[in-house]
Amino acid sequence: MEPVGPHPVELAGLLHELTARLLSSNSFAQALERLAVFAAGAVPGVVRCSIVLIGEGGPLTHVGYGSAGTAIDRIQYAEATIGPGLDSARSRTMITAPDLAADARWPDLIEAARAEGVHAVAAIPLDLPRAEVGALSLYFDTPDAPGADLLLTAMALANQSEVLLDELRRRDVQSSGAAVDRAIGVIIAQRGCGVQEAYDVLRDTAQRLGLDRHAVADRLIAVAARNA
Repeated sequence: MEPVGPHPVELAGLLHELTARLLSSNSFAQALERLAVFAAGAVPGVVRCSIVLIGEGGPLTHVGYGSAGTAIDRIQYAEATIGPGLDSARSRTMITAPDLAADARWPDLIEAARAEGVHAVAAIPLDLPRAEVGALSLYFDTPDAPGADLLLTAMALANQSEVLLDELRRRDVQSSGAAVDRAIGVIIAQRGCGVQEAYDVLRDTAQRLGLDRHAVADRLIAVAARNA
């Protein structure tokens, strides 16, 4: 018998728990890991949840959780080849595969899917307006999954995750901006220079070290705190 999705009250409970777990994360990266773990356990029949995000001009971000499907993820994301997750992220549409081990759209994944016992896949797009597009993929160990009810549950989780992840990105941007401002204050106090010169020092230091200026700002603040 096909697994039946949760009652609306149960679904509301799932969304509430998801919200609490993600918003209590210490970082965006931790939120992604929590999302993968939560989604893998929230939808019956799922053996792995895989999440990918693609930003402008940078490497993709990927996390996964589950007992099977690591080779599928490695082929898709480490080599940035085609696959249901990448196709969903790039097209911003839901992609389903009733039996990945026999799906001619992604021949590079067939052997891995057979070896790991992964059959059906549902990839649901994630759209984070501030920075990235992506997809939340659910891997099932039975063909023709997840069925309409469970697919609606997965879509609800993905849609809620979009809102939560975008909010966490906003918080990260605010936090990074505050760190830069504090670092500028440290440079001004140490050198007795003006604001523009302090920004130039931070920029030049970041370029010399090959680091993002936010990372340099965090280091400056930490050193200043130790020396205080």
